Amino acid sequence: MLRFAPSPTGDMHIGNLRVAIFNYIIAKQRNERFIVRIEDTDKERNIEGKDREILEILNLFGLKYDEVYYQSHNLTIHQHMAIKMLEERKAFACFCSPEELEAEREAAKKAKRAYRYGGKCEFLSDKEVLENEKPFTIRLKKPKKPVEFTDIIKEKLSFAPDDIDSFVIMRADKTPTYNFACSLDDMIHDISLVIRGEDHVSNTPKQIHIRNLLGYDKEIEYAHLPIILNENGKKMSKRDSASSVKWLFHEGFIPEAIANYLILLGNKTPDEIFTLEEAISWFDLKNLSKAAAKFDIDKLRFLNREHMKMMDPKDLSRAFGFADAAIGNLVKCYLEEGSTIKEIKPKIEAIFSAKPFDTEWEKEMKILQEAMKSAPLFDSFDDLKKYLMKKTGLKGKNFFKPLRLLLTGTQHGPELSYLYPYLKSYIMEIIK
Repeated sequence: MLRFAPSPTGDMHIGNLRVAIFNYIIAKQRNERFIVRIEDTDKERNIEGKDREILEILNLFGLKYDEVYYQSHNLTIHQHMAIKMLEERKAFACFCSPEELEAEREAAKKAKRAYRYGGKCEFLSDKEVLENEKPFTIRLKKPKKPVEFTDIIKEKLSFAPDDIDSFVIMRADKTPTYNFACSLDDMIHDISLVIRGEDHVSNTPKQIHIRNLLGYDKEIEYAHLPIILNENGKKMSKRDSASSVKWLFHEGFIPEAIANYLILLGNKTPDEIFTLEEAISWFDLKNLSKAAAKFDIDKLRFLNREHMKMMDPKDLSRAFGFADAAIGNLVKCYLEEGSTIKEIKPKIEAIFSAKPFDTEWEKEMKILQEAMKSAPLFDSFDDLKKYLMKKTGLKGKNFFKPLRLLLTGTQHGPELSYLYPYLKSYIMEIIK
């Protein structure tokens, strides 16, 4: 089973979306279940409604999940397992106050060394523990030997016991920390492969250590994806607008193009332009670069244009807020002038909006308007043009400029002969 495990603490980042896409693809390739696990145990950071927003985004991308779990529903199990580890002396109660721990961190910082827990509470006697009335966390004892694993992308990695340290698995409020809840839930859900960002590399040996202490002997594979860089070559953060999937939607990018780009990013693929379903047939995590990849908005624009060209006219029409396939074909006429819904939609709206008669072509526009009201519906633009020229006596720029304004609301754009087949059914609405 594979899982996508987002936290409902903010807008979905493109890095998280890439993780979801890759998990979905591998689940399909292996014919395994794909689940969504909402990691909501950090109550203070959770934002109301973000879980629903995450699921809506997955649906928009066609990432069909088999089930949704909320990590908080496993709280009783998390607490029970923490107590079990205390009883088996694989963990210990830590009564150190936040102030004491902060002092230790500051001392390590001044000494220019990595912070490690000082071990003050690890060897307290049972009596000292039972008589202590202060709030306490539960810390796991550090491993006695290095924890090693082979990452599909990064290959073999090894972490010394001090790198893993005696970390907290249960907070003073008796809620689990990320690593403890995550490792237990991966066991509960029988996860076979964990695909996530490389910022989680340091968490993996901790989670393996937890499972080792619990006697879980099933091997879980790992693949840690390289980070995505912004246009300045720095790690893309929430401050970068393009990092937000919602922002990309707002800018008029469509799911098919975004998915194509995120699969293509830092990857060796047989083609540059493809669908999610096509990618399932050839995708291989081993083809991903170990190096970080830079986000290129211009490349995404190119892919967006190409995917709109490929879209079924009815689907494209709906993406622009219309129902008729003719509008989808009309949009395709404008793809050389724009690459996103946001860029093209004003051009389509201008066709159906009130026209700018207060121009130097006002007189000619009104003449053409009257002539078109009584004109038959011609199949070709050439027939309409001949009829209007004969009826109005207009020609040259005195004909074409006002006609373009009357039909499209702008002085520039695709050839009218190219647009007309998709406009003719709406002529009376357009020229009103």
